[in-house]
Amino acid sequence: MPARSDSTGWSTFEDVIASLRRRWDRGDFLRHVAQGTPPTPVSVALKGPNVTAIANQFGDVQQWASRWRQTDGSTVRVEYRRVGGRLVGTNQLPHKAWIDTPDALWRTLGVRQLVDRYQVLLDLTHSASPAVAQWAMEHPMKVLHHHQDWTRLLDTATWIGRHGNPATYLRQVDVPGVDTKFIETRRGILAEILDRHLPAERIKIAYPPSAFAERYGLLPKPVLVRIRFLDEHRRSAPFADITVRADELAATPSPVSTIYVVENETTFLAFPAIEDAAVIHGSGYAVAKLEPLTWLHERNIVYWGDIDTHGFAILNRIREIFPHAHSILMDRKTLLAHRGHWGSEPSPTRRALSQLTAEERSLLGDLLDDVFAPSLRLEQEYIRYSAITDALLSSQRGQTTQSEQADRHQGTHSPPARVTRSLATSDSDTS
Repeated sequence: MPARSDSTGWSTFEDVIASLRRRWDRGDFLRHVAQGTPPTPVSVALKGPNVTAIANQFGDVQQWASRWRQTDGSTVRVEYRRVGGRLVGTNQLPHKAWIDTPDALWRTLGVRQLVDRYQVLLDLTHSASPAVAQWAMEHPMKVLHHHQDWTRLLDTATWIGRHGNPATYLRQVDVPGVDTKFIETRRGILAEILDRHLPAERIKIAYPPSAFAERYGLLPKPVLVRIRFLDEHRRSAPFADITVRADELAATPSPVSTIYVVENETTFLAFPAIEDAAVIHGSGYAVAKLEPLTWLHERNIVYWGDIDTHGFAILNRIREIFPHAHSILMDRKTLLAHRGHWGSEPSPTRRALSQLTAEERSLLGDLLDDVFAPSLRLEQEYIRYSAITDALLSSQRGQTTQSEQADRHQGTHSPPARVTRSLATSDSDTS
């Protein structure tokens, strides 16, 4: 095989291989195989010397042409053309490299074994699912990439097509060599296969492939909500801290009038005792799991998250579901009072947030503009404990005012949540 030439820029055998390799990597040649049409003859145009180069670099031109003559007839056929004229005379120089037969192409690229493997897998796919076979003809390189798993992937898709239903967990897929981890780590390729294998009515396209069970009509893992009752007299069960299915909690309205939502687990566990209240561990953007709890529309909802762009984005998401929710400790005063605990937000979000108050939007704008520090964040676990109880008392006074205004309209009175005296007067400075 000729070595790559110098910096002349004239095409070498390696350049031809690279060009053919790009076509192979795109799946062009295997698509011909799948369709039963020969992928050859195939040509690659060669960049060679012009008349000026022949005149000025004649020795280099001779060496370049000689290397191609050594190549001609092995697996590549070289087509020549006449170049030159009155100044340098007429010369026959390489113009195109041709691969005339499939066997020569496979030997040139060293892919004979891969071609045979693809043909076997394609035949297997035709037997299992003609619809998936059509996809496999369009995407041959994906089939080869997953060749070790291909039989199990087809068997999994076939099993789901025959037995999958809304009462079936992924754990119940009964295919030799297939377990839940196998499916979860191959959801992308399985989704492409199932999108072809299953009838359209079995695919809920509103769900992405990452929501695998929901997309293909299987039983998803239950959404869990962790709730801690802050008033031992208002528990709906004999447990203070419970994790329950969202659908079951949706059907069992909480007996308390105020629900706090926090992000940090330690904050959740250390939240003060409050009359007629409970706290939910929000878990970031997973607060969307609260949407089924329609009874929250009839409760006071108070959100407390980090003071950073994502904290405000989560607050915005809650208000999209529960417009009456309000926040605590996500204000300028709290931020400036805790300078010693400022940190940096790794990847700030600049999403448009339409559900924030004017004060919240103003602080968010300052964070985005790096007014105080670059990518500033204040995580809620660094807020002084005494600031928490002070904020809860202030929040309750606001709720009282709102409640009294509503009572004047409705003729009823429901007292808001109240911090118990021992904790409300705590002067703890723990962080």
